[in-house]
Amino acid sequence: MAPNLFGTSATLFLEATQQDVSQNKPSSEKSAAQKLPSLQKTQSVKPKYQWKIVWRNVIAFVYLHLGALYGLYLLITVAKWSTTIWTVSIGALAAIGVTGGAHRLWAHRSYKAKWPLRVILMILQTTAFQNHIYEWVRDHRVHHKFTDTDADPHNAQRGFFFSHMGWLLVRKHPDVIRKGATIDMSDLEKDPVVVWQRRLYIVLMPLCCFLIPTWVPCYFWNEKPMYAWYASLMRYTLSLNLTWLVNSAAHIYGMKPYDNTISPTDSYSVGITAFGEGWHNYHHVFPWDYKAAELGNYRTNFTTAFIDMFAKIGWAYDLKTVATNIVKKRAARTGDGTKYERTADAHHHSHENAIWGWGDTDMPAEDIQKVEIFNKGD
Repeated sequence: MAPNLFGTSATLFLEATQQDVSQNKPSSEKSAAQKLPSLQKTQSVKPKYQWKIVWRNVIAFVYLHLGALYGLYLLITVAKWSTTIWTVSIGALAAIGVTGGAHRLWAHRSYKAKWPLRVILMILQTTAFQNHIYEWVRDHRVHHKFTDTDADPHNAQRGFFFSHMGWLLVRKHPDVIRKGATIDMSDLEKDPVVVWQRRLYIVLMPLCCFLIPTWVPCYFWNEKPMYAWYASLMRYTLSLNLTWLVNSAAHIYGMKPYDNTISPTDSYSVGITAFGEGWHNYHHVFPWDYKAAELGNYRTNFTTAFIDMFAKIGWAYDLKTVATNIVKKRAARTGDGTKYERTADAHHHSHENAIWGWGDTDMPAEDIQKVEIFNKGD
C-alpha cells in the first residue's frame, strides 16, 4: 500500500507540473542527442539520486508518534472505557476503508460496488487519512507496476525504514513522477464518488479523521477533550504503522509460495494486523483477486468477510478470484516450495511484466479468460 500523509492540492499541483515536464522532456533530449552523440555517451551514467528531506512531514510525524504514546497512556490509565471502545471501532472501520475501498475496489478493481457501498467506503477511507483515493490509487498502481525499482514510491530495496515511513519524509524519486504519469487513471477520473472526495478532501479529512472522532466521546459520555484528542492521535498513528507494515515487513520477512523472485512475502502476522493484506506474495502475483489471498476462511482476512457480507445483499458484485488449479500451477512453476512442490527451477522476473490489477492493458489474455467471477452483476 501507499499512504501519503500530507498530499494536498498544492503537492498535487507540483507533481502534475513535474509530470508535464517529464512527458515533454524526451523529445528535447532526443534532438540534443542527435546533435551531440559523443556527449550522450559520456553522460550515459545516471546521476545519483539525492534525498531531499521534507521537514514539515518530519515534524508532523514526530508529533504524531509522541502524541500516540501519550494517547495510549491515557487510554490505559484515565480515559473511559467507552472512549477506548470508540477508538478501536473507528480504527477498524477506517482500516476497511483503505483495504476494502482504496485498495481492493479502486486500486485493483477486483470487484465492483454499488453507489451506497462506494460512499460508505469513501467516508471510511477519508477517516483513515492516507490521502484521497485518487492519489492513493495512483501511488499503489505505480508500486505494483514498478516494484523494487526507483519508480516504486516505497522501494523496499532501500531498507525497512524507507519502505515503512521514510519515503514520506523525502521528495519522491523523479522516476516515481515520470513513470507514474504512464499509469491509466481514467476509471477514477470518471468515478463521481472519487472526484467528489478529491474536490472536498481538505474539508472532509479533518472532519472525519480528527474532529468528529474527538467530539463524539466529549459530547456523548463527557470525556475530557484532551483525552479524546490524544486517543484520536493514537488511533490514527497506529493505523498508519499497521498499513506501512505491508510496504516494509511484507516485502522483507516471510515466505514466497507463489513467486520467489519478487520481494513481496506472505506474512501471517501482517495479515492479521492489516486486516488480510499480509498475504503479499500472492497479492503481487494475482492483484485482481478480491480476497488478496488464497484463503478459504476469514480468520486472517477481515476485509474479505466485509466484502462478502455486502455481496450477500447485492451491494458488492463481480467478485474476481483465481481458480485453484491456476494458483497451483503458478506456485509450482515460480514459488519457493513452502506450500506447493516446485516443478521448474528457471524463472526470471521482470517488473516490466507486472500489472497493477484488473484492467491493466498488460494483463495476459489467459488470465482474463480463466478468471472466476462470483455474484455477477447485470
